[in-house]
Amino acid sequence: MIHTDFSNDTIVAVATAPGVGAIAVIRLSGPEAISITNSVFKGKDLARQACHTIHFGTIREEEKVLDEVLVSLFVAPHSYTKENVVEISCHGSDYIVQQIVQLLLKRGARLANAGEFTKRAFLNGQFDLAQAEAVADLISSDSALSHEVAMKQMRGGFSQEIKRLRAELVHFASMIELELDFGEEDVEFADREQLRTLISNIQRIIRELLKSFELGNVIKNGVPTVIVGNPNAGKSTLLNKLLNEEKAIVSDVPGTTRDFIEDEINIEGITFRFIDTAGLRETTDKVEAIGVERTMQKLSQSSLIIYLFDITEVTAAQVQAELDRLNPKKLPLVAVANKIDRAPADKVAAFESIEGLVTISAAEGANLDELKQALVEKVNLGKLNTQSQTIVTNLRHVDSLNKTYAALDDVLNGLGLGMSGDLVAADIRRALYSLGEITGEITTDDLLDNIFTKFCIGK
Repeated sequence: MIHTDFSNDTIVAVATAPGVGAIAVIRLSGPEAISITNSVFKGKDLARQACHTIHFGTIREEEKVLDEVLVSLFVAPHSYTKENVVEISCHGSDYIVQQIVQLLLKRGARLANAGEFTKRAFLNGQFDLAQAEAVADLISSDSALSHEVAMKQMRGGFSQEIKRLRAELVHFASMIELELDFGEEDVEFADREQLRTLISNIQRIIRELLKSFELGNVIKNGVPTVIVGNPNAGKSTLLNKLLNEEKAIVSDVPGTTRDFIEDEINIEGITFRFIDTAGLRETTDKVEAIGVERTMQKLSQSSLIIYLFDITEVTAAQVQAELDRLNPKKLPLVAVANKIDRAPADKVAAFESIEGLVTISAAEGANLDELKQALVEKVNLGKLNTQSQTIVTNLRHVDSLNKTYAALDDVLNGLGLGMSGDLVAADIRRALYSLGEITGEITTDDLLDNIFTKFCIGK
């Protein structure tokens, strides 16, 4: 593992979210975490207490009582960071929290950097780099599926898959390296056919992992869902009903929405990022024209399209022509007929030829549950088994997997051309390096800084 010496300072940070609350938690980690806390704590002698115990007392600066607190002790190596860790639960006043933190700084602690607790846990061998990144995903998870995937990765599901692949490659790399030691005797320890079979198998698994990223990205970041249609089709009304708040301006005047409006909701454990866009029409209004242009940009960036139309204003043939024009890439699309409360039954029946049509009244909230169900089915997560299926959610992992795949391609090409063992071994080492970047068996300070500075302070 490549990284510079890790600081042995004792760090401190507020672990709870900013703002006033009933309780705040201040966390320390490092060799002096217990002794520093003990120097300001009035109660039991913390240095004499057992690991995983909680103690009531007061935090004092000289004789001044700052607060009554509970102190939780985690003695190394039985803690999150594998160092001495103390968590002080105090009242949630910003003033109290800052007074206690300042006092701890005076006694020898320093403020933690973003992600430094988890970085120490990684460097001290508590878990690997992929698991550490899953901690951040778990904190930011906002749906049942994103929580489930993050939990599996934090427990090492993805890491185990990568380590297994890497171990098999290491075996062959060592056999080829051994051949180089007996170069003059022309011996072959590594069976080339077995190596080809292994590499083909690893590449198949990598393809499956890379394919899972499309799904993993949806689970982690939500489904970008664009609501498009002609002016006054009811797009803003629909967005407001889905969000259950007056997010978008609703007016009978066409062209009210000049720019896109974005918000998200959770449907059956899946996060949908809804984007209400400017109505699609020819216009001489420069501002509205910019809005229409942005609508087309958002369409190209979306993963799911809701095409909303006023059923009283158009024919089925016009709708089908517009669907073909707007969706040349054949993205998942739900056609939605709005204002059915104003249309006679025979008018609604005339649109039966539109595939997967959902009929609603956005103003009255009619059939919105049917629309939500259609959206979930279009995302097609129904067969997903997050307990057994390994899902990639991190773009850094995708990059490393792509580099691994390319290196393995070079190994196969080298074997096909009968290249010498040292050249084949060099390509295998490249593959091993890229796989090692995922779990942190290969790291640099820049890589670690890039990962952990994205964490919140106190984690």
